[in-house]
Amino acid sequence: MMSIGNAVAAINVRKFSDPTSADVLQDITATLAKTAAGYDRSGNFPHENFDYLQQQGVIGLHASRELSGTPLTLAEAQRVISAVARGEPSTALVLLMTWLFGMSFARNPNWPPKLRTQVLQDIALNGALINGLRVEPALGSPGRGGLPATVARRAPGGWLISGHKIYCTGIPALKWLGVWGRTDDPEPLIGTFLVPAKSPGIRVVETWDQLGMRATGSHDVILENVFIPDAYAVDIRTQKAWEGSNDVELFAWMSVLLGALYDTVARNARDWLVQFVSERTPSNLGAPLSSLPRFQEAIGEIDSILYMSETILYRAIHGDSAALPFNESNFIKLILTNNAIKVTETALALVGNPALSRANPLERHHRDALCGRVHSPQQDTVLTGAGRSALAAFASGQVGK
Repeated sequence: MMSIGNAVAAINVRKFSDPTSADVLQDITATLAKTAAGYDRSGNFPHENFDYLQQQGVIGLHASRELSGTPLTLAEAQRVISAVARGEPSTALVLLMTWLFGMSFARNPNWPPKLRTQVLQDIALNGALINGLRVEPALGSPGRGGLPATVARRAPGGWLISGHKIYCTGIPALKWLGVWGRTDDPEPLIGTFLVPAKSPGIRVVETWDQLGMRATGSHDVILENVFIPDAYAVDIRTQKAWEGSNDVELFAWMSVLLGALYDTVARNARDWLVQFVSERTPSNLGAPLSSLPRFQEAIGEIDSILYMSETILYRAIHGDSAALPFNESNFIKLILTNNAIKVTETALALVGNPALSRANPLERHHRDALCGRVHSPQQDTVLTGAGRSALAAFASGQVGK
């Protein structure tokens, strides 16, 4: 009898060409790019993009590989995410979140095996989207510590969950929600409660109207006595039990793929700039702007920044992501997102008014690049953590003596 994993793999082979092949990825980029400016202007969620990615076998790629026992590699994941981001970066971010959450629970022994398989199959076969809902109005990001205000109360056969989540990326299309909350026990258990997105008591408040990454649909979600079965409390522990439980490899994947996404945004800006200065010929100059040393030098500076990012990505992707220290993972995300912003800022300063025109994509690329700063871990956390590590190493006699 064929196993579940082999069945999923067989279905995928019959339905889809290889979503990681260069030809397919080029088609994905070109297709998504056609409507990227429109989604940015409207702020509407790109449902059609996900219908298309499902037809190409992209959404369920990570889950189907997990089920078949041949997990997606970081290099493959980066190629796909970058190709999607080349076309439309908001779509890439929602896809990335589904893959990262899928990776987090696929190897988590605390998840009930039957439920884990059910959700992976739903992603693999149906293109179901999933994401963690963690950030709250008062708490902010749980990465900075503190108890969530979202509370799960025991009820016959399960739990009733109430709370308010913000920045819920992809919520217009999510099928599963990984809600970060706590129980109402005197010593609360904290962790993830799996909630079907269509459950009664869930309300989406359309608050997302940001400067960049406008099509991610990262609205607020209100949960009011939302019932889930006992088994859907998939990973809840005491606060102490969470200490030191970070998944080093998952953290490396997150940093690399987020960095790659925003690096791709910067490359879109660079390519538009090269085309613009090559074609723009002011009448008083009688030659393209590209003939001027000032423009040549600025583009050379941009390419040097992108080369730095490319080198960092290559080293991380082709190294051992399971052994990448947290500080290095943090640096990858920080450097690549800061580099992306530097590239778009340089291009804006060079071009002037045409760069700020909404008829041109450069200002959109800049706004999207700025959003790289808001993802955890943020710059102050990264640099403070690295500084503490360096000072602790010196104090312990490991370096500098």
